[in-house]
Amino acid sequence: MYVARSVDLQAILRKTSVLLLGPRRTGKSTLLSHELKPDRVYNLLESDMYQALSSRPSQIRESLRPTDKLIAIDEIQKLPLLMDEVHALIESRGVRFVLTGSSARKLMRTHTKLMGGRARSVNLHPFVFSELKDFDLTKALTFGTLPFVYLSDTPWEDARGYVSDYIREEIVAGGLSRKVAHFSRFLEIAAISHTLELNYESIGREAQVPARTVRDYYQILEDTLFGETLYPYQPKKERASRRATAHAKFYFFDISVAHALLKVRELVRGTAQYGAAFEHLVFRELTTYRDYRNRDIELHFYRDTAKREIDFIVDGSIGIEVKSGSQVHDRDLKRLVEVGAELQLKRKIVVSNERFRRRVFDIDIYPIREFLTELWEGSLCA
Repeated sequence: MYVARSVDLQAILRKTSVLLLGPRRTGKSTLLSHELKPDRVYNLLESDMYQALSSRPSQIRESLRPTDKLIAIDEIQKLPLLMDEVHALIESRGVRFVLTGSSARKLMRTHTKLMGGRARSVNLHPFVFSELKDFDLTKALTFGTLPFVYLSDTPWEDARGYVSDYIREEIVAGGLSRKVAHFSRFLEIAAISHTLELNYESIGREAQVPARTVRDYYQILEDTLFGETLYPYQPKKERASRRATAHAKFYFFDISVAHALLKVRELVRGTAQYGAAFEHLVFRELTTYRDYRNRDIELHFYRDTAKREIDFIVDGSIGIEVKSGSQVHDRDLKRLVEVGAELQLKRKIVVSNERFRRRVFDIDIYPIREFLTELWEGSLCA
């Protein structure tokens, strides 16, 4: 079953080529075949194709027909030297390219010049609310929305296998870490720490590696598109009475990763794990919306020395608190009112499991589905 995606690559390709980045199995190849239909496709996961192009990259240029207008190269990070050939063809022949990749590490270090106006980088994420007609909230919170996992009859087993494949194919085969056992242990600690403020020294003690190694490991996760760092919002001095935290947070690209590492097969409402998954879902929807619809959105969180926290600050003007309970009490809103006034937020929102939307003080309390509907309609972050 094909699920249409919310990212409009056709519109981008009318103006420029595309570097489509996303973790493995997010549906990059499927998107190419169903929505773009390139004139030629070079899949570097095929061993014979890889060998042919690695020995003679010019074959792409030599085999180009006058009618070829759109060319796709799948998993371009496996053969970065092809980027020079791509660059030349864009300049000399006006050909559009769609280059897919599951790791930005090699590309960004050796071929950043391609991004200088010749191709636009687009991140492809797992499924989001706007793409799923029968959005299953419980399934999304428990097993994530990575396409092949979400659509599977055995999501738990597939998610576990996916993490094992990541370690083998990205970390071991890619030579990204010399001590795989240490990296694997770090991943388990990172899963415990997801959605929480990062303390590299504490995580290092638990993982039995130095704090500097922990920093390097998180950078590997970002470079291989396995997650994203959320940085704290630093307000103007006159806006806040207390100093904001300097620690960042980290979110895996899909909750299935954290739950596979933590061996979570079922979520219970009211638990910390359920609350973290609920927050993670909102974060992933916000970041995907940012990448698909409005690339200028700035997303942070806020926490100060008094431990007053707002889960998400959008563009420094919208505060979003995530409450996974079925009822939001007035006492739950106190900090949002207080900090929102200090930060001069123009809008304050609570995303919850309540059944109906309502307004208390100057705060809009949304049921999760209504919040996601308005987000993807573009009315929340206009």
